[in-house]
Amino acid sequence: MKTTGKMFCIVCFLIGISPLLVTRSIASEPKDSHTRVRLVGDDLSAWQGDTGDWQVVGEVFVKPDDEKKLSAKSGTGVIWNGPKGKTKHLTTKAEFGDVRAHIEFLLCEDSNSGVYFAGQYELQIFDNWQTRSFHSGIECGGIYQRWDKNRNPKGYEGHSPREDASFPSGRWQTFDVIFRAARFDRNGSKTANAKFVKVFHNGILIHENVELNGPTRGSMFAEEKPRGPLRFQGNHGPVTYRNIWVAPVDEPDFFVFGYALRDAGIATKEQGKLLRELEYNGMGHVGYEGLAGVVQELDRNGLRMFSIYVRVQLDEGKPKYSPRLKETIQILAGRDAMLIVTINSRKYKPSETAGDDKAVKIIREINELAVANGVRVALYPHYDFWMGRFEDSVRMAEKVDRKNVGSVFSLCHWLREGGGDMRSLLERSIDHLFMVVIHGADHKGGRKELIQLLGNGDYDVYPLFQILKELGYSGPFGLLHYRVAGDIRESLAQAMKVWRDITKRLRAER
Repeated sequence: MKTTGKMFCIVCFLIGISPLLVTRSIASEPKDSHTRVRLVGDDLSAWQGDTGDWQVVGEVFVKPDDEKKLSAKSGTGVIWNGPKGKTKHLTTKAEFGDVRAHIEFLLCEDSNSGVYFAGQYELQIFDNWQTRSFHSGIECGGIYQRWDKNRNPKGYEGHSPREDASFPSGRWQTFDVIFRAARFDRNGSKTANAKFVKVFHNGILIHENVELNGPTRGSMFAEEKPRGPLRFQGNHGPVTYRNIWVAPVDEPDFFVFGYALRDAGIATKEQGKLLRELEYNGMGHVGYEGLAGVVQELDRNGLRMFSIYVRVQLDEGKPKYSPRLKETIQILAGRDAMLIVTINSRKYKPSETAGDDKAVKIIREINELAVANGVRVALYPHYDFWMGRFEDSVRMAEKVDRKNVGSVFSLCHWLREGGGDMRSLLERSIDHLFMVVIHGADHKGGRKELIQLLGNGDYDVYPLFQILKELGYSGPFGLLHYRVAGDIRESLAQAMKVWRDITKRLRAER
């Protein structure tokens, strides 16, 4: 909704982020209700009617001579509301009910926009970094107020975010949303309110299980409906969006760790295309080399960079981590990516708690760099490293005690360390479990036995999925496809088939 007033804002420019080249337009929701839908393409055919001044461009940035305006470079991949910064709302042709959604956006100073779920409930987008709000729900990430001209005050039931997770203007930001639509019986009477189940802003949980008694101000419909389009406000100031997609609520993100493609000799410029064709959601990168190019190719194919592998060393006389880490975090800024952190030492034995204090200090130092850019820190246990067991990563996440720091459950390393009581470990870690790494495996053995094609091996991975579902895990799953034999396209296609079978089976157990 349109608002006025602002105490102050510090403008920050984000330079050098590669543009997103999105995939083909989707004009209507697919028949398969379990298919992810990418809502942007290289034109505006996915959107209803007259789209006004909205344009598809290659890059958008704050004008150097006017901090309250945006400018653009030609190309594809980014949707911009034009040089005037004020035009019609953009509304999808497709209609949705329950969805998971990922949205990336950028504002200039004092600008304002919003996203209406099902065309009725606004999640506010507003440049209010470090600025006190003047009513509930106006803040970036706020759930905007309902409105009744006969009430005093007219606005009511706005929901502020738990905390201010905003970035300064001029930087890309992310929303990751799980939304449940209102329920109605056969007579049209409402039986359950709409609900924002979870909203993450720049990787920080800002709403959980917020029920909405009715539409917020500016709803497309006077009365609530079980389905509706996504609507993006375009008339309240300069704004730009990229990488917008929706998916079924119960379909987690599934990505591939990049060394599978690298080791198979797949060129960087072909990696995004291959993953898009196989319907993966993105990739995790290993090493610092070539990161910017890989991000560009993922953007070009409407995919996400989920993580990058970071080594930490506890021993004196050795670098704690790469001097390129700060540069890397800046490349990942605004993408809700994770630093997959391993920790090793020769001074301390594996799992020796004498190294805890030093490790906590280094992790917090890394986190200070990461949190300012919307990047999370996920502690990865690696067999025979100092942080070798899943229990170690959980212990360290608890000791670091930062919302932006969590742990990773890696199936192969858990098996290599001898397994254990999986359920109790996951129950203990679920509040800060950021990622789960899966693959096929035997119960015992070395690398070849413990890392196989998903679906192969005598270890049944399905109970892991059941436990995670019961515990309410909603994070991504990374496919460890390290040195799996065979043609890379065929093996990744087979892994995706197994993934689809697993998620289908889980849905059937409702």
